[in-house]
Amino acid sequence: MKKQLLLLVVLILPLIASADAVEINGIYYNLYTDFNVAEVTSNPNKYTGSIVIPESVNYNNVTYSVMSIGNEAFDNCSDLTSITIGSSVTSIGNQAFDGYSKLTSIKIPNSVTSIGDAAFNECFGLYSIKVEAGNAIYDSRDNCNAIIETASNTLLYGCKNTRILSSVTSIGDGAFYFCRGLTSVIIPNSVKSIGESAFNCCFGLKTITIGNSVTSIGDNAFFYCYNLTSVIIPNSVKSIGKNAFAKCI
Repeated sequence: MKKQLLLLVVLILPLIASADAVEINGIYYNLYTDFNVAEVTSNPNKYTGSIVIPESVNYNNVTYSVMSIGNEAFDNCSDLTSITIGSSVTSIGNQAFDGYSKLTSIKIPNSVTSIGDAAFNECFGLYSIKVEAGNAIYDSRDNCNAIIETASNTLLYGCKNTRILSSVTSIGDGAFYFCRGLTSVIIPNSVKSIGESAFNCCFGLKTITIGNSVTSIGDNAFFYCYNLTSVIIPNSVKSIGKNAFAKCI
């Protein structure tokens, strides 16, 4: 119950409390004084090098629990090389790590219960994604190098080394968006749907094997995968979204 209340606080903080942005040991935070909670926010000069997000920070003799990484906090931080996320973080915002960082690996602590849209899109160098064991919402089962929503078996985020396991039933929207290092994809028979922009702008993608249980392929699913040489659509597919294979020259 306590964890649920804390998560609710994190989700509604921007709506009900004022925040003061401050810099503490090289990291910028929104401090919500009503709740003694801190949110990592963007650096005006962009973050560089190795960043360690602590479990708590002290400001003016008050201790704040670092519970969230805000929307676009590390967006387009091209010189960010590594990130360690503290075990107090429960929420990762929309586009938190979106775009052009030099991150090669990321570990999601078991405390995280909410990951926003496009949180890791365009992280070209990622080859390892791991959710810590014991997370109640997400997992990286069998070292698959992906973030899977456990309850729905939806693959939410992948990288060039991801294995799409036979326990996965759907590929989420934007799961591999702009994953330049991806060269081939085997979608197993367990998968029933491929989401919107799931493989959008995967320029290096050459071959796709689509399992015979897929019934829907979303809008822009393989848009601009211009190195594709052939695609076989199984008879199980009932709907193909707009521009699903557009610009596949």
